[in-house]
Amino acid sequence: MDPVVTVGLDGSPESLAAAHWAADEAERRNLTLRLLHAWPLLVPEPTRLPGEVDQNYWAKRLVHDARAKLLARHPNLTVVDSLVADDAQHALLQAASESEMTVLGSRGLEPVESYFLGDISMPVVSRSERPVVLVRAATREDGPPPAPSGCVVVALKLHGSCDDLLEFAFATATARDVALRAVHGRSVPLHAYVPWGMNHDITDITDITQDAQKQLSQALHPWRVKFPRVEVAESIAPESPAKAVVRGAEGARVLVVGRRRHRPALAPHLGPVTQAAIHHARCPVAVVPHD
Repeated sequence: MDPVVTVGLDGSPESLAAAHWAADEAERRNLTLRLLHAWPLLVPEPTRLPGEVDQNYWAKRLVHDARAKLLARHPNLTVVDSLVADDAQHALLQAASESEMTVLGSRGLEPVESYFLGDISMPVVSRSERPVVLVRAATREDGPPPAPSGCVVVALKLHGSCDDLLEFAFATATARDVALRAVHGRSVPLHAYVPWGMNHDITDITDITQDAQKQLSQALHPWRVKFPRVEVAESIAPESPAKAVVRGAEGARVLVVGRRRHRPALAPHLGPVTQAAIHHARCPVAVVPHD
């Protein structure tokens, strides 16, 4: 199979927004776009039956309508349809294993609503071995809102290898011809806080910031060499990593966060930074599994 970007369709405004974003991305990267709709009750393709008795009519209509809208905006894009008689979660995980990336709609912008992301998206994000991008619903159903003028933002923990994460982030910035901003947040000791805020003159904060800056520059150096055309900015914030990342993603085109492939048995599949990004960042969020 040719390299593809797969988008999951369920007929919702969120999935249509995801489809528009995926089409843009596939065109930038010269990839095929696969429109996937999965439903366990799909029946085998009927033979020589009139359309009005085709039990898959609405599933086909959903994919056909999305395809028509996408091709109207991207006439040269290669688009393939995929109707799968299977549970949506299982079908998406299988498709994700065969795709350069998988794109899904993300529901809810309000703090409470955002925790009801959906029964499908979260398990796919948590278990996929390839990048998954979550896209908010468009303001208009006819297409995505105008692209922001910001850069690609990548959240870095600086513990262990993050090569897969950085390669995806630099490739995404290259595809858009925009700058990349690497954001790292590091919590400060409690004694650094005073009643009116944080005392930045405390030596511990300076030492923590300088150490983080050194680690961040070292992690980025080989990727600056590999992608010399990408302008890179570094941001170190003396606050919780989750707050630093959500704040750093304001106005970004894409936020790239990581997910450890191998986490302790009792640990959640997604760490606090990735959880915060998914629930609170307003730009598309790419979750990249890495070792």
